[in-house]
Amino acid sequence: MKNLGYFLVAAGFLGGAYATSLDVENVNWTFFGSMALAAVIGLFIYKRQVHALARSESVLESNRNELRESIANIVKDLGELNGDGLTRGAVLRDRIDLKLREDLRRFADARESMVHLFGLQTYADIMSHFAAGERYINRVWSASADGYDEEAETYLKRAAGQFDEAKQQLLQAAAKIS
Repeated sequence: MKNLGYFLVAAGFLGGAYATSLDVENVNWTFFGSMALAAVIGLFIYKRQVHALARSESVLESNRNELRESIANIVKDLGELNGDGLTRGAVLRDRIDLKLREDLRRFADARESMVHLFGLQTYADIMSHFAAGERYINRVWSASADGYDEEAETYLKRAAGQFDEAKQQLLQAAAKIS
């Protein structure tokens, strides 16, 4: 069904482009309108299938596990980076890229399921802390690249606090629905 949506969107846009290219001054508006309608219907079908898939039990359960595992890994890895205290410069940037980027991406990819699992307010609360932590990680990386190791250390601790708070809220939300 999703492929039908793709097909209708593509056919609608191509047909509309074809209708307008036949004659610059006289467009066959009936043909153009029917092609535009086909594209809108295709978009509607596609969106409906995406939403249905996002609410399926298997996707929600898979994403719930992704959320838990990735945030736990982020908190653990940040704890190791903060506990080390000697990691600076290129070594710090490399460790951020190697240890954190994949889990940050995994969490971000699964985040939309939080709305279906826990509600919009809980999603907003968790993502507020996650986004702040992610901004701090990016700031750490940039400060480290510019040679501001003290600033990098300060924001590494702040990032750890934000991600820890996001993890705690995620665990509390999961406990409420279990």
